[in-house]
Amino acid sequence: MQPGFIMTDYKRIVRDGLWDNNVVFAQMLALCPLLAVTGTATNGLGMGLATTAVMVVSGMVIALFRSMVTPEVRIPVFVLLIAAIVTLVDMMMNAWLHELYKVLGLFIPLIVTNCAILGRAESFASKNPVMASAADGLFMGLGFTLGLVVLGAVREVIGSGTLFANAALLLGEPFHFMELTLLPGYDGFLLMILPPGGFLVLGFLLAGKRLLDARRSRVAVQPEPTPDAEPVAG
Repeated sequence: MQPGFIMTDYKRIVRDGLWDNNVVFAQMLALCPLLAVTGTATNGLGMGLATTAVMVVSGMVIALFRSMVTPEVRIPVFVLLIAAIVTLVDMMMNAWLHELYKVLGLFIPLIVTNCAILGRAESFASKNPVMASAADGLFMGLGFTLGLVVLGAVREVIGSGTLFANAALLLGEPFHFMELTLLPGYDGFLLMILPPGGFLVLGFLLAGKRLLDARRSRVAVQPEPTPDAEPVAG
């Protein structure tokens, strides 16, 4: 092995980002945009992909310049780099995805204040190579997107009987195939679309993840059956 070569466990990065250390369901971070923009699965998907782009690029940039940043000023430098990247994403969404930009509104600039992005910059990107940091940002972002889409989908289906409503309008005509009406003639359940519905659904999803993790832990520690002992002759 070459001196200075760092082994990266990419399987662990994938597992942490999508499940074990999921931004929403494990770290309990970024709950403000999570609850605010998940009235539909479409909004959650758009916000999640924008955040993922910021996490990937910020992780790569911070990993690239980590040796040039002194520990005393690392946090302000990280925030400035993340703010510059978010500004670029905000401008690109305004230019190319304007309808989605209008729906998400203030929450796109507020990606700067997302604790998950700064947390990964400090705990991972500032200590690891560029490619590993890009992978960490990608799968942490996809895990966050998964949380947004699942929460938005549950709220949308129960609240209005649709799934990915207005996907073509917000994301472009190629996404028209995603628009589904699951419950024709359904009058809807307004509570699920309102903020209290977000809290309720999030609570049930968190409880479900805890139950699944507990079951996995029990299966993992369950001892293997031992063969019966032979009878001892009298």
